[in-house]
Amino acid sequence: MTATIHELQAIVEKYSLLLAGINEANYTYKPLPHKWSKKEILGHLVDSAQNNIRRFIVAQYEDEPRITYQQDEWVSICNYKEYCVQDLIQLWQLLNRHICVILNNTSSEKQNRTVCTSEPHTIAWVAEDYNKHLLHHLHQVLDMEPVAYP
Repeated sequence: MTATIHELQAIVEKYSLLLAGINEANYTYKPLPHKWSKKEILGHLVDSAQNNIRRFIVAQYEDEPRITYQQDEWVSICNYKEYCVQDLIQLWQLLNRHICVILNNTSSEKQNRTVCTSEPHTIAWVAEDYNKHLLHHLHQVLDMEPVAYP
């Protein structure tokens, strides 16, 4: 899982700088009423980090915990559209750095323990998938070439 941790560290370093370069108007623009703004997508990544932190921890001591969340409700309740962009970026950075610490402290044996999201997966698989999910949404926020994510 070392490669996955290094990839996440690189994502945080590279994309934090890029995220800081987006102006406020671009962050708040909603393409359609039912679509998230860039700020709300970044908020979703904060929510995703929080839920994955829980997955990475709880799966180490519980057998196949089921940890899911309602992403639209989280984004709405957190009211990310009114959040300070700089605070949101910093929160995203810190949560992801915390994930790196947790994963780095996860033993090889525990990396193979299972957590249920929509279906059961190992901690190692969820960590790899988490990076793909991040890149998918970061590229949306930054108007970069799309990254496919199921």
